[in-house]
Amino acid sequence: MTVMVPSRTPALITPGRQALDSALHQLDQAAEHLRLDAGLRTMLATPRRSLTVSVPVRREDGRMDVVQGFRVQHNVSRGPAKGGLRFHPSTDIHEVTALAMWMTWKCALVGIPYGGAKGGVAVDPGMLTQRELERVTRRYVNEILPMIGPEKDIPAPDVGTDEQTMAWIMDTYSVNTGYAVPGVVTGKPLMLGGSLGRSNATSRGVQIAAMCALGRSPEGVTAAVQGFGKVGAPAAQFLSDAGCTVVAVSDATGAVYSAGGLDIADLRAWAAESGGVAGYRHADALDHAELFELDVDVLVPAALEGAITAENAPRIRARLIVEGANGPTTPEADEILAANGTIVVPDILANAGGVIVSYLEWVQNMQAYSWSGGEVELKLRDLMEGAYAEVRSLAAARDLTLRQAAHVIGVGRVAEAHQMRGLYP
Repeated sequence: MTVMVPSRTPALITPGRQALDSALHQLDQAAEHLRLDAGLRTMLATPRRSLTVSVPVRREDGRMDVVQGFRVQHNVSRGPAKGGLRFHPSTDIHEVTALAMWMTWKCALVGIPYGGAKGGVAVDPGMLTQRELERVTRRYVNEILPMIGPEKDIPAPDVGTDEQTMAWIMDTYSVNTGYAVPGVVTGKPLMLGGSLGRSNATSRGVQIAAMCALGRSPEGVTAAVQGFGKVGAPAAQFLSDAGCTVVAVSDATGAVYSAGGLDIADLRAWAAESGGVAGYRHADALDHAELFELDVDVLVPAALEGAITAENAPRIRARLIVEGANGPTTPEADEILAANGTIVVPDILANAGGVIVSYLEWVQNMQAYSWSGGEVELKLRDLMEGAYAEVRSLAAARDLTLRQAAHVIGVGRVAEAHQMRGLYP
């Protein structure tokens, strides 16, 4: 079946377009296994709402620029829409649609009552002053205001955004509402209703997924992390703390390698001071492409989409890939990795820690109650380990890859919700 992409934008070969093609391919595979009819497949492939807005921003020198912003609610059959907001110059409607779709399956897979959403603004936050960044954020929120709310659509941090961004969103929404509404976003500062454990939840989830997939003691396990940023740096720290030897990491500035293992805490301090990992004095420089070819036990792609392709997949020697990023592996690369016996813990499972703790933050906000950091981590671990066990069991029973099994479960739960609710005339 051919699924029509819900966009009038020409199908240009862009990273966003490739991400959407991957998401639709994965949906189609799951729909085949589930034997879904054509109408239901089309419904699952089509976002419920997609909004493109113009976001004017006044620069410090008096100039006015206009950037594009997006918000996509892919599915709300199982609950309010949930998804991050990214600020990145290459963000487009295709990428945001793909990310919203993956979020739908992710929430269903780990058993939290949300649908999938995503937002983005096509801007480089590094080129804006703090005041300009605040203006972009607040104007973007005003443009999408009718779509969001604690019972409709709850944004969260993503690439290029953080808890300060969420504080601005909460304030803008609250000013328009007339009272404080902490539940409109997650990933907020603690003093505004944020949750303990939220800032590193995605990374902690990656580490939990890696330990589940290893199925043995982490002592002697070697790892490489691509993307030493918001997700990758804490994930490398958690893997190291658990007993793994992290031998290589990379970010936009470069890549570094040490056969005996990197001191992750020291490297994080260096990167914070110097702006990146390049030039770190206690390791050797490494080419970005070489990191993927290292003979390690675990590879964590934790940057942007499309990092593992048909071109570099044949040279990957890691026995286990744990996807910290969304959509880092193309469908063509997936086939090569499966043929080579490489186990891939898919993004909708491996990086689900962020949305799990976002859900826990939202629950705390809605109840005006809070849990300790230890309680949050226990709940996170419970949901991650339970979801992994379900995926592994289905994969073994039906001879599927972990990605195929994860999508069969996630897509199946959303399809079942559609069928139970029925179609409003």
